[in-house]
Amino acid sequence: MSLEGKTALVTGGGRGIGRATSLRLAASGADVVVNFFRNREAAEATAAEVRTHGVQAWTVRANVGDPAAIDRMFAQIAAMAGGVDIAISNAASGVLRPALQLEVKHWEWTLNINARAMLLVAQRAAPYMVQRGWGRIVGVSSLGATLVVDNYAAVGISKAAIETLTRYLAVELAPGGVRVNAVSGSYVETDALQHFPNRAELLDAARRRTPTGKLLEPDDLARAILFLCSDDADQICGQTIVVDGGFSLRA
Repeated sequence: MSLEGKTALVTGGGRGIGRATSLRLAASGADVVVNFFRNREAAEATAAEVRTHGVQAWTVRANVGDPAAIDRMFAQIAAMAGGVDIAISNAASGVLRPALQLEVKHWEWTLNINARAMLLVAQRAAPYMVQRGWGRIVGVSSLGATLVVDNYAAVGISKAAIETLTRYLAVELAPGGVRVNAVSGSYVETDALQHFPNRAELLDAARRRTPTGKLLEPDDLARAILFLCSDDADQICGQTIVVDGGFSLRA
């Protein structure tokens, strides 16, 4: 599948799933805008690797939890690349606490970065896509949207919002040639898991529960995202594709 001539924005594109996605898109011919907030070094390293595929890459610093920062990011993208054809809403953060221990600031931080950002990115990316008659928007969810995971209440709720938003955006944008979908994974071995106090226990339990016998890697999600960005997925609209090695099938 070729994405030659397309420009993709990957929020949180410097590390983990975002990095793997940036590289997959680049290998298929897309130019890539690597968004980051804190880790410039990782973003620049990813952009450098993207360029080895013979495409263009740019890094843009923006906290996607801040609407003004998203506006500035798209202004930069317009100046550098003339807009976007693909938007991957991958950047994520969250407070890991039981629901009854969440404070308003925890709720707002998590929902704004994980769910509201996808809405704002879609609103700013859609005009370019509709004008061109083709576009792809993909959100990154997790099984915590439908399953209860200890200390994951705020994040899980934000992921459920992503999946619902995906359906609404899909219906609104489909007539303009834009396809909106999401991918959902189980436990993925990324730096994000370092924040879980029981990381080793979680990973061991997840490995035993997964029928394929192995944990997900970032590239497993990236390959699914790449497929959703291709013309082969043109009739997949408003869906959340689960990539979990069968983890969610067990009672």
